[in-house]
Amino acid sequence: MQQRFKTLSALAAAVISSTLTVNTAQAGSNEQYFPLQSYRIGPYAAGGTGFFGGFIDYLQNVNAKGGVNGVKLTWSECETEYIVEKGVECYERLKTGLNGAPAAATNPLSVGIAYATLERSTNDKLPLITINHGRTDSTDGSVFPYVFPLQLNPYSEVSAIINYIAQQAGGLDKLKGKKIVTLYHGSPYGQETNPIIDLLAKKYGFESTTIEVPHPGNEQQSQWLNIRRIQPDWVILRGWGVMNPVALKTAQKTGFPVDHIIGNIWSNSEEDAAPAGDAAKGFISITTHPSGTAFPVLQEIKKTVVDAGTTNLSDPKRFGTVYYNLGVVNGILNVEAVRLAQEKFGKTPLTGEQVQWGFEHLNIDDARLKDLGAEGLLQKLKLSCSDHEGGGAVRFQQWDGTQWKVISDWVQADRALLRPIIEESAQKYAKEKGITPRDCSKEL
Repeated sequence: MQQRFKTLSALAAAVISSTLTVNTAQAGSNEQYFPLQSYRIGPYAAGGTGFFGGFIDYLQNVNAKGGVNGVKLTWSECETEYIVEKGVECYERLKTGLNGAPAAATNPLSVGIAYATLERSTNDKLPLITINHGRTDSTDGSVFPYVFPLQLNPYSEVSAIINYIAQQAGGLDKLKGKKIVTLYHGSPYGQETNPIIDLLAKKYGFESTTIEVPHPGNEQQSQWLNIRRIQPDWVILRGWGVMNPVALKTAQKTGFPVDHIIGNIWSNSEEDAAPAGDAAKGFISITTHPSGTAFPVLQEIKKTVVDAGTTNLSDPKRFGTVYYNLGVVNGILNVEAVRLAQEKFGKTPLTGEQVQWGFEHLNIDDARLKDLGAEGLLQKLKLSCSDHEGGGAVRFQQWDGTQWKVISDWVQADRALLRPIIEESAQKYAKEKGITPRDCSKEL
């Protein structure tokens, strides 16, 4: 075990060292910097390598076209292994910029690290991007000015899933009497939506049961035997990493139909389904960003980055997969925030405080999606002082044994129902921390 730890530590150090060396050489006075708290080893490496690979490849693509109005993008990575303490250490190490290039935003792709660095990033006036995750009440920008749960917060996620189940049943009124089990990862991420599923159960009359799977999720026999006893109509899989294929395999062993399991946003990748083999065929999950390479922006990246031999992916076969495409989407939104902020503050490298303005004024409409080559890859988003999510919609996809197939149009969360809950939680946080919320009416 000690030798394995030394080996992993050496690998992490090598990753950090090589990345910093490459990008330090690129840094300069006319560059915008992205500190990346990435993870390429450990139980969640599939998510980290795909996401940060797509993010970096998008930045490389922008640079290949001359950068953002002539400002080149640079970055450095620090290996967190998805461990909170290492994520905080990496944040402190990377936050100050690189060779004079100011930091634009931080993107840890970790609920734990996001929670641990939220106050730090706010104090440092450095946007914290928690795309499709993070604490839901950070949607309220009046209290959380520097936190952006872009596209989909956890409450919207579970609301959209319930709305989809209602569609299959013939309407929300048909949910009464249904049984829905939520199988969740034993972590703050996994637990966050339990109160919302209970709220929705009370509102629509279905029976809700929540069952925890301890990290990392290698053993689930007792949980699925319990599910077999309950005999639910649907199971919502709120998993992460190895927990997901183990859930699908165990469901098959206990006789639960896989086409009545709906994976959440972190149970929706090729790496979640493929390892389960035949047990995954028919599995349904949500997505904000389908897999595939036919989108114009992906074809552009293929030409400028992948075919040029500079892709950040260690396995080019993962180009166009779910995690990779999420990284591309996140890259688009980060760069768009910089581009928009340049229109206000000048076409030069910007501070985090200036880039925050860009995020808060993002308006990705149909015309901009077409310009970006991201039609069908990214939903329309409009952010504001009070709304740091901006979307709240998902599509549903089904695993056919080899790949994902989109099986629905956009399904919207009930954001009107969720908003008072979000505001109440945000106001409680503000009171606890002595924060005076911004008056977002002045921003209209």
